Amino acid sequence: MHDTITVCENGTELTFSFDDILAYHGGGFPGGVVHGLKAMQAAFALLDDTPPERREIGIVTAFTGPGGRDALEMVTRALTDGRLSVERSLGGRDVISDPPGPYLFRFSYRGKTAEAVIRPGHVLEEFVTLGAKRDKSPAEIARHENLKREMADRLLPLAASEIYTARLLPG
Repeated sequence: MHDTITVCENGTELTFSFDDILAYHGGGFPGGVVHGLKAMQAAFALLDDTPPERREIGIVTAFTGPGGRDALEMVTRALTDGRLSVERSLGGRDVISDPPGPYLFRFSYRGKTAEAVIRPGHVLEEFVTLGAKRDKSPAEIARHENLKREMADRLLPLAASEIYTARLLPG
């Protein structure tokens, strides 16, 4: 399924759906929730043949959005346990003019590190432009909210490999 992810907690499998993660997040950034979910799906498949132990996963990302952060936290507890680090310098300044922008995630697990980087075309230029704009008009705020939902609706049904390129890093 494209909308769930499974990890283990002391050997017991825990499966989280997009809806579970979105409820935990509170709903404000559904596109970011999808990005966190899809990056994990893409990378975890490279780290082990079975669902990873959630509290053994380390994360370094350029992504600062609250939806993505909450997705990573709910599934891995990496923020709470101090295993999540945000390093903006890993990505480009923005996904349109300086790919991959913040859409770069590195997951470490039991001696392996998998990197998930967004494929071109999945983030709309209008979304980036409105997101960066200060002093938005009420119409622009409404449009930006619609674009957040549109992104989630458009990306959620896709396989993670259609959105993110994942690879194991050497060493």
